[in-house]
Amino acid sequence: MQYRTLGRTGVQVSTLALGAMNFGAIGRTDQDEATAIVDAALEGGINFVDTADMYSAGESERMVGKAIAGRREDIVLATKATMPMGDERNHQGASRRWLVTELDNSLRRLGVDHVDLYQIHRWDPKTSDEETLSALTDLQRAGKIRYFGSSTFPAYRVVQAQWAAREHHLSRYVTEQPSYSILQRGIETHVLPVTEEYGLGVLAWSPLASGWLSGAVREGREIATNRSAVLPRRFDLTLPVNRARLEAVERLVKVAEQAGLSLIQLALGFVVAHPGVTSAIIGPRTLAHLESQLAAADTVLPADVLDAIDEIVAPGTDLAPEEKMDTPPSLLDPALRRR
Repeated sequence: MQYRTLGRTGVQVSTLALGAMNFGAIGRTDQDEATAIVDAALEGGINFVDTADMYSAGESERMVGKAIAGRREDIVLATKATMPMGDERNHQGASRRWLVTELDNSLRRLGVDHVDLYQIHRWDPKTSDEETLSALTDLQRAGKIRYFGSSTFPAYRVVQAQWAAREHHLSRYVTEQPSYSILQRGIETHVLPVTEEYGLGVLAWSPLASGWLSGAVREGREIATNRSAVLPRRFDLTLPVNRARLEAVERLVKVAEQAGLSLIQLALGFVVAHPGVTSAIIGPRTLAHLESQLAAADTVLPADVLDAIDEIVAPGTDLAPEEKMDTPPSLLDPALRRR
């Protein structure tokens, strides 16, 4: 396992991080399986665990808490908030009212007195940066969080938050968690240059592109992944966008084979090769998934392999741009761009 400094914090984290989204109902992973995955991940050198309040409505946090009991201090622990937690309209967002309440809920579910990294799961356009950063700074000073970061923020919002922290003399986001894979390279155009400029640690989620780069999605095979059952449209091969992804995958398989690598090693090695990326977050649902992904822990892609990837998916290109989650609200809601 390799380790890198998380932004400018001085904290050392593994280049593969364990994501716990599949713990619980989402991935149908029970407590015994989750604990076994955490055990194997720590044994394999992973020291960073990432979850969120909304993963299976808090179940993931509870399962992570039980799995790490007795070894909390050996783990860099991260969670997130802002996504809806029920039908109550104020049980979501990035207001002081909600973040203060929900952090306590997360700490209780995790069975800890603090988290190392507390992340704003999505930018909340209804809440000012000053409001959010002020609340996070107070929670940091209270010792409940060590650092805080953003997740899936557009580049301009990353910049705006940095300026707001400076203007109001508040602590700032020290990390950003964007979606990044060989098939979704759009962040290379705007987000990664910004995070490098401000010295933010980058924790890339979905490095296997929702399973497209796991080896389970191939020409002529039935697609039977857990994610395809939940999001069937993303794997509908009658759609041009998915045909383009499949064609890219088939070409990438050949690149991996010529390099003596699995497709997973190629995919994870690509993500951590970028100098702006700190860690790739893997989200295994089973021990077998974890073992196949840990095999990429020491993968270093040579220049010719990276060049071959560039020929298949050009730098800065998203093969499925409609799946990005950092689109400005005005592009999604006509009412915000019309009088």
